[in-house]
Amino acid sequence: MQVGAPGERTLAGSTPLTREFFERPGHEVAPDLLGRVIHYGPVSVRLTEVEAYGEPGEDPASHTYRGRTSRNAVMFGPPGHLYVYFTYGMHFCANIVCLPEGVGSGVLLRAGEVISGAEVALARRTVGASRTVAARDLARGPARLAVALGFTREDDGLDVCPPGPINVLEGDPPQAGMVRSGPRTGVSSARETPWRFWIDGDPTVSPYRPHVPRRR
Repeated sequence: MQVGAPGERTLAGSTPLTREFFERPGHEVAPDLLGRVIHYGPVSVRLTEVEAYGEPGEDPASHTYRGRTSRNAVMFGPPGHLYVYFTYGMHFCANIVCLPEGVGSGVLLRAGEVISGAEVALARRTVGASRTVAARDLARGPARLAVALGFTREDDGLDVCPPGPINVLEGDPPQAGMVRSGPRTGVSSARETPWRFWIDGDPTVSPYRPHVPRRR
């Protein structure tokens, strides 16, 4: 299997981000999350791709567009918390809540590079599977990233700010010239809104896929 301890590395920026970092609109927080490190248990992932979603009534692609429900309640809570949801009956995906409590905005964690705990992430990815997984694919895509970090429904609402169990560390942000933006992936509404951000040329960034309507 094409991953292991030799590919792991450490970053100088190990200071956790504070809650104030997330008290901004998602499309401002999102590019600033690139290069930051999500650390949860034995696994750490350097973010290379994220996607912002706006406020209720303003962004039809957002889970909060039609207001608060039991499913999206965490999105209306304090900033700096994890919003985990189940999609397509198969996968978990994770967002970090932005803006002050009561608003409802967030940033989807789309892809990253596993920089520590690669063996654990690999074991989570290959449970019941016979194929190998390349290092670049361990957390390449929102569902794979959630699996690599071990996110489940029970993690919905967890605090990512100190002293929470998950930390977002300063990490190693890219230079401004390396940040790219474009349309969000696979959404049927507001599909041209350029709120997907990624590190240019990074091999762990997921491929862009426009929304394709399902056939009945």
